[in-house]
Amino acid sequence: MQLMYDKRLSIHKLAMDSAVPPSTIKNILYGKSVNPGIVTIKMLCDGMDISITEFFNTKEFRELEQEIE
Repeated sequence: MQLMYDKRLSIHKLAMDSAVPPSTIKNILYGKSVNPGIVTIKMLCDGMDISITEFFNTKEFRELEQEIE
């Protein structure tokens, strides 16, 4: 997760700041959880002190292919 790197956050620090369990963060980062809920995403954003708009305005999301054409 580029945002974690940019903010110099470890999994442990983000877990503490966001109240999201470290195991959940690891599952998201390593692809075991491919569809986290919006509440989890909002909590992570709060922990990183960013908006949901900032979260989704990243290269990874801008370059996603459309699922349904």
